Amino acid sequence: MAGELRIGDPAIEVRIRRNARARRMVLRVASSGRAPTLTLPPGVALAQAQAFLTDQEGWLRRHLAAGPGRSRVGEGSLLPFGGATLTLRGHAGRQTLRAGTELLLPGAPDRFGPRAAAWLREEARRVCVAAVDRHAAGLGRSAGRIRLADPRARWGSCTSSGDLMFSWRLIMAPVDVLDYVVAHEVAHLAELNHSPRFWAVVRRLCPGYEPCRDWLRRHGAELHRHDFSAAA
Repeated sequence: MAGELRIGDPAIEVRIRRNARARRMVLRVASSGRAPTLTLPPGVALAQAQAFLTDQEGWLRRHLAAGPGRSRVGEGSLLPFGGATLTLRGHAGRQTLRAGTELLLPGAPDRFGPRAAAWLREEARRVCVAAVDRHAAGLGRSAGRIRLADPRARWGSCTSSGDLMFSWRLIMAPVDVLDYVVAHEVAHLAELNHSPRFWAVVRRLCPGYEPCRDWLRRHGAELHRHDFSAAA
């Protein structure tokens, strides 16, 4: 018997397989980039499998983010940016600049990764803050502090006090995908849950959000495969 279960948001699809000889549940992440697989012993109900996957969500997201194809960013690297692509080039100036389809980086090539990440982070801050202001105004709510980070297990979060966190790597996703994530977290200012009422708020802020959520499910892990650390 084979099937699939979904966990988290954005959802991870996990293939379910039953093995008559299995003695315990075994979760595997394939090196080929295919969907993770959970092997179940006889008699284990899908509800138990769902609970097990929920417990393992953090581990699973970390392993998917560190999956195959991770590459160090440097001279000539191609980076996705808002649905387009930027090529990294060195230049003699003192600041990081965007020139059409190129991102011009100053200084030594072994520092291009951190410099590119710093530029992307500031761009993400600018876009996220503007989107938060717009969506919060649509709800008649006020957000708290806005923080940019590089988490492995989620794209954003909202605390009970209204503070918001977003992954700066979202700036590499298509523009409407980033906007969906911001709308999702701002919706938590009204509904701090994932109830039908919450999703109604998301739909109000971001009509037709489903393709954006699906894009993250299919391609989100690819954003974590860019290694921005300094060259050794």
